[in-house]
Amino acid sequence: MQASPTVSAGSVPASSTRLNSRALTATAVVAAIHVALLAVIMTLRHEPVQPTLESHVMTAQLLPPAPVATPVAVQSIAPPPPKPTPPVHTRPKIQPKPTPRPTPTPLPVAAAPSPVAVAAPDPTPAPPAPAAPPAPAAPAVGRETLQITAPKNVSHLDCNIAKPDYPSLSRRRGETGTAYVRFVVGLTGKLENIELKKSSGFSRLDDAALAAVHETSCKPFLENGQPIRAAYTQPYDFNLND
Repeated sequence: MQASPTVSAGSVPASSTRLNSRALTATAVVAAIHVALLAVIMTLRHEPVQPTLESHVMTAQLLPPAPVATPVAVQSIAPPPPKPTPPVHTRPKIQPKPTPRPTPTPLPVAAAPSPVAVAAPDPTPAPPAPAAPPAPAAPAVGRETLQITAPKNVSHLDCNIAKPDYPSLSRRRGETGTAYVRFVVGLTGKLENIELKKSSGFSRLDDAALAAVHETSCKPFLENGQPIRAAYTQPYDFNLND
């Protein structure tokens, strides 16, 4: 039977002593680092960083006044282009429709003569036909019809010549003169073709003379006991002595 070695209670192994010394050293180092960091933080907190002031020197230089810009000439505004004229719509020319020509009706074709024997002509001559009566001659145109178309100029007539009214305005203005009026007396005594032959120089006096002729009445002019158309010129003298 072997005897076990005995260890005294007061002795400590050498390996555990070395481990304890290393742990204490590491703990002390870590604590020193923390203390140093806390000291730096407290220093930065109580002492604010003063901003660095930089001085800048500014140099001012006076420049000559800038030249005044020359005003640019105002460009003329071009007028707006003219509006295009709308095209004028012209009506199309209507071509006249050609008139259809009537179709000529074909002439009837005569039927072929039947083969009938033609009798020989009678040698006895036929009696002559009676002569037609002569046509009646056209009636001759009388000379009296030709004389109606051309009136005869005469120097006197059997008429009741009306006296014209002197216009009051012509009297105030002193208008005077002689108007000549020509007229034709018909077969029944009716006045025809009344016209101013020569003016008095004033239209008011001429109108008064024409009005007087329209109020005149005449009898038919007789030549060899037969009425003919007669032409006559009546003067009307306007003066302030009347």
